[in-house]
Amino acid sequence: MHDTFAEFDLPGEPGTDAFWAAAASPAWAPDGAGGWTALFLWRGSSATLDFESWSPPVPLRRWGDTDCWYAEVAVPARLRVTYRLRAGDAACADPLNPVGAGGDLSIAAAPDAPPQPHWAAVGAADVLPLPPARLRWTSERLGGRRSVRVHPAGGGGPVVLLLDGDDWLYLHPAMTAFDSAVAAGDLPPVTLVFVPARDREAEFACRPELWEAIRDELLPLVAGCGVPASLPRMVVAGQSLGGLSAMYAALEFPGLVTGLACQSPSFWWGPGVAGLADPMDGPAGGAVAARLRERPDLSGLRVAFDVGEHEGRMLPHCELVESLAGQAGATVRVSRSPSGHDRAAWRHALLRDVAWVLTGDA
Repeated sequence: MHDTFAEFDLPGEPGTDAFWAAAASPAWAPDGAGGWTALFLWRGSSATLDFESWSPPVPLRRWGDTDCWYAEVAVPARLRVTYRLRAGDAACADPLNPVGAGGDLSIAAAPDAPPQPHWAAVGAADVLPLPPARLRWTSERLGGRRSVRVHPAGGGGPVVLLLDGDDWLYLHPAMTAFDSAVAAGDLPPVTLVFVPARDREAEFACRPELWEAIRDELLPLVAGCGVPASLPRMVVAGQSLGGLSAMYAALEFPGLVTGLACQSPSFWWGPGVAGLADPMDGPAGGAVAARLRERPDLSGLRVAFDVGEHEGRMLPHCELVESLAGQAGATVRVSRSPSGHDRAAWRHALLRDVAWVLTGDA
C-alpha cells in the first residue's frame, strides 16, 4: 500500500504531520488505459465517498492505525463529478479539496477534463455574490412567494431564464461565469433571470400553470424592474426535470421561447411513469416525444441538447426527442459531455449552448 501512496507523489508516511501538510484530495495518476486513478483522502474516522449520480458509494479504508482514510477510485477520461464525504449521519465537503459547490459538496475533475475557464473555483465555505436586483414574486397561479434575482451580464440583453435558479446562485457561480464569458467575447450580453423552484417534481412535470405564471406574472415584473431586458421572448436553460420543462414550454408556449439549452433533460417523464418500478422503463421519449409525433411547427426554435456520456439509460429517451425535434423544424445541436447527471458538468454546456442559441456560432 505504501507504493500506492508513492504513485501519487505524496511525501511522508500517511498520517504524519508532513503527509497531511502536503495532502490534497483527490490526487491523480494515469491508469495506463486512458483513464485515471483518483486517490481520495480523509482525516478522522470511518467515512464513505458519495458521488453525484455517477458511482455507488465508496467506503474509505484506514491506513494502519493512523487517522488516514483513503480510497482509490477508477475514473474515466475527462470526467468531472460532484461528491461529498459521509461520516456517520453527517455529510460534508472534502476539506482537502479547494473546489466546492455549496457547503457540503466538492468537485473532482480529472486532469484532462474539459476546461471551465469562466467558472471560478469556489470553496465550500465561500459565500457567492448575488445580483442586487431582487424581485418579490407572489404567484396566484402557483401559490406562495419567491425571490427572483435578475442580473444584466454585460449590461443586459436577451432574457435567459435559468430554471433551478437557486442552484445557480448558491452552489455554482453562474452570475460571475456569465459576466466572464461576456467580457471574453464568448457570449453576447444577456439578462439572467434566476427562477427558484419550490416543488420541482410538480412544477417541472409538463405543467402549464408554471409557464402561464412566468408569462403573465414574472415577466411583467422583470420588464418593470429597471434592469435592461429584451422581452417578451426569451431563452430557457434547464437541467434534468428543468430541461423537460423547458422543452414543454417551447412546444406549448411557442410565442414565449426562442431557444433552449437543455442539459440531461428528463425525457423519460410521462403521465404514467409514477406507477412504474423504474420510470426509465416507460416509452422512449415520454410525453415530449408523444407531443413531437404530432408534428408541431418548431421552425423558429433553436435548441441545444447535451447529455452525459455516463447517463446510459437517459440516452435512448434523449436521442429520440433530439431526432423528432429536428423533424419538427427546430434547429438542433446535439452534444455529449464526459459526465454523469451532474451540475458540475452542466456548467460547461450551459455557457456554450446559450451562446450557440443566441449567435449560431459553433
